[in-house]
Amino acid sequence: MKFRETSLAGVVFVEPELRGDDRGQFARMFCVDEFAAQGLETVFVQQNMSKTNQKGTLRGLHFQRAPHAEAKLIRCVSGAVYDVLVDLRPDSPTFGRWEAFELTGANSHAVYAPPGMAHGFQTLTDDVEMTYLHSARYAPAAEGGVRWDDPRFAIRWPMAPTVLAEKDRHWPDFGA
Repeated sequence: MKFRETSLAGVVFVEPELRGDDRGQFARMFCVDEFAAQGLETVFVQQNMSKTNQKGTLRGLHFQRAPHAEAKLIRCVSGAVYDVLVDLRPDSPTFGRWEAFELTGANSHAVYAPPGMAHGFQTLTDDVEMTYLHSARYAPAAEGGVRWDDPRFAIRWPMAPTVLAEKDRHWPDFGA
């Protein structure tokens, strides 16, 4: 695997080393030794997936509050997404900044998000499947979010959302 720093402190872009032959491809997607060597979380206690039917659907921006804050390893299994992380860690040098990544089933790339990041994505195709490894179990009382169009962050989404859950439509602005 290749690990690349991003513009957000602690966020790492992960590129698997794809090996192919006439049968198709193979790649290691997670290795405890390689992640530990990068100083990344190596204990994941939950794996979630989402399927999204329609292009333009926007999910997020979600996070879990301490003490249930979680590191995530985020990957698109099929289709394509514009994946966004926002740094909500007050002590971080990149507090309040965001970065986006194009994750697709074809490129097999992943993004590692440390605890304290808000996460969301917009589908760029129909029929998208995402998978996430989490370092903490889901705790409903710790769930939080910020609005996808919060002016403080001014995220440049690829298109106007075609589908947006009521919950995501009504998250507060950050700091409100």
